[in-house]
Order: sequence, then structure tokens, then C-alpha cells
Amino acid sequence: MRDRYTITERLDQGGMAEVFRGVAESIQGFKKSVAIKRILPSLTKNQKFVSMFLDEARLSLFLQHANIVQVFDISKTPDDAYFLVMEYVDGCNLKALIERQKQRQKRMEVAHAIYLMTECCKALNYAHALEHPETNEPLNIVHRDISPPNILLSKNGEVKLVDFGLAKANSQIESTDPGVVKGKFSYLSPEAASGQDVDHRADVFAVGIILWEMFTGRRLFYGDTDYQTVELVRQARVPSIAAINPEIDPELEAIVRKALARDPDERYHSANDLGDALSQFLFSHRMKVTARDIAALVRDTQMEAMRKRSAQPKESIIDALINDEVAKLTSLVGDEERDVDTGSRPLAEGSQSLDPGSFINTEGWVSDFGIDVPSGAIPRPDAAKAVAQKPSSRQAQQPPPRKDAQRQPKRETAPPDAVSLSQILEPDKTGVHKNESSGKGVLIAVLLLLVVGAGVAVGLLLFQ
Repeated sequence: MRDRYTITERLDQGGMAEVFRGVAESIQGFKKSVAIKRILPSLTKNQKFVSMFLDEARLSLFLQHANIVQVFDISKTPDDAYFLVMEYVDGCNLKALIERQKQRQKRMEVAHAIYLMTECCKALNYAHALEHPETNEPLNIVHRDISPPNILLSKNGEVKLVDFGLAKANSQIESTDPGVVKGKFSYLSPEAASGQDVDHRADVFAVGIILWEMFTGRRLFYGDTDYQTVELVRQARVPSIAAINPEIDPELEAIVRKALARDPDERYHSANDLGDALSQFLFSHRMKVTARDIAALVRDTQMEAMRKRSAQPKESIIDALINDEVAKLTSLVGDEERDVDTGSRPLAEGSQSLDPGSFINTEGWVSDFGIDVPSGAIPRPDAAKAVAQKPSSRQAQQPPPRKDAQRQPKRETAPPDAVSLSQILEPDKTGVHKNESSGKGVLIAVLLLLVVGAGVAVGLLLFQ
């Protein structure tokens, strides 16, 4: 099987990788929307980051659950750019949904928040209990990065976890250095913030943080600096939810406080236990929530995001050159690597273009592509030399200079590194070069004198 990947738009960018929307096309012409995650070019030479990225890739291949984003392929280019081809979730993430509610000056409804975190608990319980399909050995997966950006919501109301790049598992090829803190600081567990070993109860703590924040509309652990944030997490002092939001039932606050216990032994033993407690609260209080309710929120968030994007200026079409990198993908899955078509792929019609990042060096494109440069721009000496060797189209259309113009003394010119590119490329404001203009001026003056002289002669003949 040979797949082609075409990028259509940028979706998101984090500290380690960026995500694009794309289309996978098989040799039979079958097309499927995918998300393509690329490790940032600045990190490709850092073996630790590459190893961590491959950890996520290999680990994600084991995860097949309705509430977890599926991974289809692991790929790389000849230039060692690594890609992860994943299921595309058409919707938004929880962070965007929360921000949209704040924009509307509303908190997330209690029932909706409980439903979302119940679905997350299903995914976490599956991952925590997962065994190797061949050896039946427990993988001991801990996500360690449960946060609103990593909770995806589809326009059909589905809830899916993504980004196991910081997950701790026995299958890791890059072991965690002692004392190294991984994960977003505001959603760490106290033991993780202290550099201690973590287990699945760290993910339970993170779910508790998100619940607290959705119920209150505030951040729980958020300092002026990263150090202050980590200290707040270590102390794990949780303000009263009811004091901020009186609508929260004491029974529900008790569930959140148990998930946020500083001592892991005092928390829920598993994500499944936390999910059951949340579901029981919904049923006992006769709160009805379905995927249809979440879908309505997601679509509203999508419409607002589309409105903001339409107001932004279009990016340059040259950014489409990033497709050249994706077109060179070589699968890393399985024993037999499959070759992928290396031809260039154009952007889909009507799609947004991408930032090519460090793949493209635009220096030297000025004369070839007609890119406007401010009059004060100072080109490099080699650029000025290249322009001097290759005249502009307007210069090429000018007639050859007259011989008398060539005999005029040459003007002193500044060195290439002190002349703007516009001065090199642009002719005189009259549309012709100055030397040529002066030659034509002399010719016109002579012709005028001849005409005046002829007129005087004719007048004298008439009066005789």
C-alpha cells in the first residue's frame, strides 16, 4: 500500500511539534482526512526530543479506543523530519470551548463538564489497564499531560484524548531522567512537580484540576512564573468551589476534592472509580447530557473560530512548499518500510496555506519572483552582484544606449552593500535611464533650432 499525504491547513503548534490537517490518498484513489503531526525542525537534531516523539508514536499504535485519537502511521523524510499520521477530529479542543464560554461570559454548565470528564475517564481507564497484545504484560501507561488542549471534541459530540508524547510506559525507548518534570506545569500532580515517580493517579489529579476550573471559571494552579506555579502544585491547596460558584452541590465538590487529594493514596484508586462517581452524581440528580449537547457547543466554537480566521490576512502560497517534505514520507511502521511517492503535492483548492518554517530559505528570491522590497532595504553583496548580472525585464526592453551617451563620463556609484535593491532594479522616474535621457535631450534641442531657423527663413522670403 502506498499513501500520499497532502497538507491543507495548520491546526495547532506546541512546544515540541506542530499539527496540520491533511488528506491521505491510497493507490486506489481512496481519500481520508488525517492529522499530520510533525516534530519542530529546531528539535530534529535533539535526540532526546526525537526519542520522545517516537515514544508517542510507538505507544499510540497500541491504543485503540473510541475516546482516544487513533494513530495510523509513523513516517519520516530523508532529511530526518518525523511525522505522525493520526485520525483527524473535526471540531475543537476543550481549551477553545472553555475560552468560547468565557467570551460569552458564561461558565461551562455543570452537567456538560461532568459528562466531558466522564468520557475522559473512560479513555484513561483503558490506557492505564492496557496490556501488550503479544506478551500480555501490563504497559503501565500514564498520560502525564492531561490538559484542556489535549482533550479533543468532535462536531458530533465525541470526546477523544490525544498526545501521549509524555506518557510513561514500559515500552518507552527514552527513559525519564531522575528529577525531570514533564507535562504542563498547571496540570501536574504534586508528586510529579516534586520529581517523584508517578502512576495512573497523577492523571486522576489532572482530571480533578480540569473539573475545578470548569466549575469555577478560574485557573487553579497558576503563578506569575513557572516556579511559582510548580510551588502551588506541590502545596496542592484547593480553594472552596462553592465559595466561587454557589451552584455547585457539596456532594460534587467532595468528588473533586477527593480527586485533588495531595496524597495519592487518598485519591480515587483509578480513573474508572472517578468516572463512576461522576456518573452516579448525574443519575442521582437526574441530569441528562448526551453527545448532542456537546456537539452544539462545539459547532458554536467552530463558527467563532472560522469568523476569526476569515478576518486574518491570507498567507503566501509559497508556504505550500512544505508539501514537498510531506510527500517524501517513509513509513516506519512494520518490518518492511514502504516507499512513498516523492512528487510535489499542491494545496487543495480553497485551502489555507502553511508556514514553511525553516524548510524554505527565501533569500535570493527577490529578482526571480518579483517580491517587493522597501526602498531602504540593503541587499547582501552577492545579491547585488546577481541582480547586476541579470537585468530586470524593463531594462531588457530598453533600446541600446546611443554612442554619444556611452562616451559620457561614468557616474560614481556606491558599493553594492550600500545601495538599495530598488535603486539597482528601478530606472529613472522618467521611464528611461539618465544617460539615455540626456542624449535624447540634445537631439530634441537641435531639431527645435532647425525648425525655428527654417521658419525664420520662410518669413524673410515672404516679406521680400
